[in-house]
Order: sequence, then C-alpha cells, then structure tokens
Amino acid sequence: MRWEYGRRSDNVEDRRSRGMGAAPVVGGGIGTILIALLVAFLGGDPSAVLNQGAPYSQPYPTQIEQRSPQQDQLADFTSVVLADTEDVWNQQFRQLGGTYVEPKLVLFTGAVESACGYAEAAVGPFYCPRDQKVYIDLSFYNDMKTKLNAPGDFAQAYVVAHEVGHHVQNLLGISSQVQSLQRRVSKTQANQLSVRLELQADCLAGVWANNAQSQRQILEPGDIEEALNAASAIGDDRLQREARGYVVPDSFTHGTSAQRVRWFRKGFEAGTPEVCNTFETNNL
Repeated sequence: MRWEYGRRSDNVEDRRSRGMGAAPVVGGGIGTILIALLVAFLGGDPSAVLNQGAPYSQPYPTQIEQRSPQQDQLADFTSVVLADTEDVWNQQFRQLGGTYVEPKLVLFTGAVESACGYAEAAVGPFYCPRDQKVYIDLSFYNDMKTKLNAPGDFAQAYVVAHEVGHHVQNLLGISSQVQSLQRRVSKTQANQLSVRLELQADCLAGVWANNAQSQRQILEPGDIEEALNAASAIGDDRLQREARGYVVPDSFTHGTSAQRVRWFRKGFEAGTPEVCNTFETNNL
C-alpha cells in the first residue's frame, strides 16, 4: 500500500503511554487467544463483552511495551489510513446531502477505558458508538500476522476501514435500528442481524478502498488479496473451527469467511454505499 506520503489525521488520540492495567476477563475461564479469535472484529457496541463495572482499585499489572520505532511507524500508518477514510466519507456524505462527523481513533496498549466499558487488547479493535471512537492496540497487527495468518499493510488498513464502516452505520442510524430490533427477537435472530451489520461494514470498507484507489492510487499489487485474506481469516466458521473444532451457525455474529470476502469485494467493485444493503437480500 502506498501510504507514506498520505495526509495524517488530526483525530488520533494516543493513549499508549498511560500504562493502564488489564482488567480480569469477564466471566473467566477462557484463554486470551480464544477470546481474541472469537471476539476480535466485534465492531459494533462492544458492551456485551466489556467489563462495565466500577474501576478496579488494584488492576492486574500489564507490561507496557516500549515505544519502538516500529510501533511509531504503525501509529503513523494508522493515522494515514484514518485520514484517507475521512477524505472518502466526507465526499460520500456530501454527495448524499449530509455532513460526515469524523470519528476519533484511540491507540492504546494492554487495556483501555471507553464509553462502552473497560476493554482488554484481547477484545481486538472495536468501535464504540457511545463516544464515536475507534479503539485499537497496535499489537493486533502482529496478531493478524502470527495468529490469524493475515499479514500485510492493506490487511491492516482493512481493519481500520471496517471499524470506520461501523461509524458510518452509526451516523446513518443503522446501528441503533438494528440494536432496537435485536431486543425484540430471539437470540438466533439477533445474531443474524449482527451478521448483516458486520457484512455491511465489510462492504463499506470495500467502498473506501475503491474510492481511495480512484482518487489517490494507493494500491500496490497484492493489496486487495491481503484484504480478502484478512476478511476470510475472521469468518465465524473459520474462527470457530480453529477454536473449537466445529462450527455452530446459529451463533454466528459476523458471517462466514466466504460472506465476508464477498461483501468486501462487492463494495470494492461498485465503489458506492448503495450496494451495501445487506438487510434487504436473501443472498448473503
């Protein structure tokens, strides 16, 4: 990905030096890697998996990584990707006759306090609609490479674009409508709505990639394949099979690998958010 000469965003909040301790895992008994596999890319309001109790007076200590040049380069890269999403979605909202409210992106290490609760890095990147912020521990990029077998800078850009896609859904009122419906249906039906929400965010990430390429020629050979590989790596079926050895389709909340690939590709090929209506199709 050609990113080095891109504009840097003014909406990055760097909390990496605060040294916040990690809270115990809510519910307990599940390994950190398993949580990362099952919960990473949660995207929407993560309150269900975050600890929202009172702050711990004696938080579990966590070793804070030193600010290495590599980490600072990843922070710089993330700022450029965020700025690029700002450029694309500002334009898209203007075309729709609206105004895009740019989200903040919070960099943290180990754990973080958000308006949606207290989160460990194992939760993975997430978007909190209550404060309109995207949260990411940069170590997740390494987890993508080593644990999910999804390396590459454009795979990392896809992560940011997917979370920003949830912000777009929040601004358009889609997220609140889905949450309202989820409270009135069964658990299986609520999961199905969550799948459609996540696949739409994948599609919106594809819309960003299309417009960024058209306007700024950011893509290098293999970039789209990196994004598609990342989308495939985080499909519910693949994650559950790797974590449990079997899959439970009724528990899917993000979509299968094939679905995630399909909807990112659909957004990328069309370049317009109109193609991302995952709620009015029987062919996910």
